[in-house]
Amino acid sequence: MPLTEPATDGAVAAHAVVRDAWSERLVAEVPGLLRYAHTLVRDTERAEDLVQDTVVRALERAESFRSESLLRTWLHRILHNLAVDQGRRPHADPVEVVDDAAGRVDLLWQDDRYSVDAAAVVEQAESRELMQDALLRLPLIYRSTVVLHDVEGLTMTEVAEILQIRLPAAKQRLRRGRMMLVTELDRPHPHAFAPGVPLRCWDARARVSDYLDSELSQRDSGILEAHLAGCPTCPPLYAGLVGVRDALGACRDPDDVIPRRILDRITAADS
Repeated sequence: MPLTEPATDGAVAAHAVVRDAWSERLVAEVPGLLRYAHTLVRDTERAEDLVQDTVVRALERAESFRSESLLRTWLHRILHNLAVDQGRRPHADPVEVVDDAAGRVDLLWQDDRYSVDAAAVVEQAESRELMQDALLRLPLIYRSTVVLHDVEGLTMTEVAEILQIRLPAAKQRLRRGRMMLVTELDRPHPHAFAPGVPLRCWDARARVSDYLDSELSQRDSGILEAHLAGCPTCPPLYAGLVGVRDALGACRDPDDVIPRRILDRITAADS
């Protein structure tokens, strides 16, 4: 018997260490989960409830977590599925509304004469309130994609896994979502158009999102850069995309406060 007691005590101690480490990892992910929850539900209390349910589900399924998967991806997928399964998300945007929004932004950015006032766009993007308001005007499928990638810093492969769609579809949502956001933040200004530069403007604009993420080949990047160097309308759009993306990244505050009740729930579940 004496020989087995130290082993038992050691196992208990080891379990406590693992449990505490798991809790710390969950706590570290809560701010990002809260930001994402706010793109699914627009009420603070409901968003916190959704994150709390996610944390509880993660604690219950801790043994099923595979270390080769990223914890943040796993947690965001749990949150996304809970939002759908529990009906905590508002009714999805009607298909015709989503299609209309996508069609409008494509037509607008396909017009070689279209551009924006980049300084005005970035100025508005740097206002947390104006940025949030503009985001909420985007259809949910585009809003979620932009937030997961440009705010939370998840890769497009992770985003596709969370949203349970194919990678090309996720990339298309990101491209359209970024364009929609810049357009929402723009103040209308007339712009001149001058032809005679590499690529049609739409061809260049359709590649800009991939260019931002360093996913274009060296050759395609060079062609796009040549277009931007000679086109009067596309550089402000590009500058708007860069400025808005950077402002979105600034939304990921390092000192985000975790609601006390969520922290208490993690502690109670682990005790």
